[in-house]
Amino acid sequence: MMDDEVLDAYSRVVSGVAERLIPRVASLRVRGRRGDSSGSAVVLTGDGHLLTNAHVVGDGTSATAEFADGTAAQARLVGVDRLSDLAVLRADREIPAPPEYGDADRLKVGNLVVAVGNPIGLAGSVTAGVVSALGRSLPVRSGAASRIIEDVIQTDAALNPGNSGGALADGNGRVIGINTAVAGIGLGLAVPMNPTTRRIIYSLLHDGRVRRAYLGLVTTPAPLRPQLAERFGQRNALRVVEVISGSPAAEAGLRQGDLVLAVDGTPLRDAQSLQRQLFADAIGRRTEITAVRNGALVDVVAEPAELTD
Repeated sequence: MMDDEVLDAYSRVVSGVAERLIPRVASLRVRGRRGDSSGSAVVLTGDGHLLTNAHVVGDGTSATAEFADGTAAQARLVGVDRLSDLAVLRADREIPAPPEYGDADRLKVGNLVVAVGNPIGLAGSVTAGVVSALGRSLPVRSGAASRIIEDVIQTDAALNPGNSGGALADGNGRVIGINTAVAGIGLGLAVPMNPTTRRIIYSLLHDGRVRRAYLGLVTTPAPLRPQLAERFGQRNALRVVEVISGSPAAEAGLRQGDLVLAVDGTPLRDAQSLQRQLFADAIGRRTEITAVRNGALVDVVAEPAELTD
């Protein structure tokens, strides 16, 4: 009897999320120079904006969005950011109201999640599972630029081609991620909804692109020796693997092998923590970088350039 009650409660949660989200997740067909592609998109704003993956949009600039209630709208590309795998489109007519968006930073491993999308052409498909892991990283490239999408959500909710751009929701029906990739059998990944991605989405809505600063460092996380960890109050830093010739980091005097502790006083513990410091407001700004070189503390000043493809 207890098992039946648990299953009934689980079913009610999943059904409730599906009822909220299916009307708000569109089947997307994108027209590109290399042919049509398909995926999903989630209503973003009350005035007709849709959120999807950059890789779903591809080289296209327009799409058709179809909803469960039969609404079909033409949508034009507003902005795309391939280094976060996010894109925003705007429909040419009234579409369903947006869902509630949550905060992926509040997720815990084991939390129930529900994926809503249009896999392999099957509109309004729902799968459920749990958060399998948090803090995963997904490498992406755009031209010569590369970036790590931070804090990617790993889930065992079944994802298939066509799910990309669809919603990953928590048990309350709040969208906490945009499904972005199928990493293997029984494994799916989603770009999280958090303060960093909200900043990216804001830039896409208002500027059509995301401006980022460039230092010219290739780094890898590295543990600090116990003495240094105690002294600086952090266990990890970023070890400089390469300094790009002629880059702001090279001009500032950073060297291969340096351990970068902080930027403008903000501790760096992983690649994502550095990326958070490198948005538009850092371009051309005097930036203080604290590093350890051969056991000695080194402070340098760099002026990040604008990242271009």
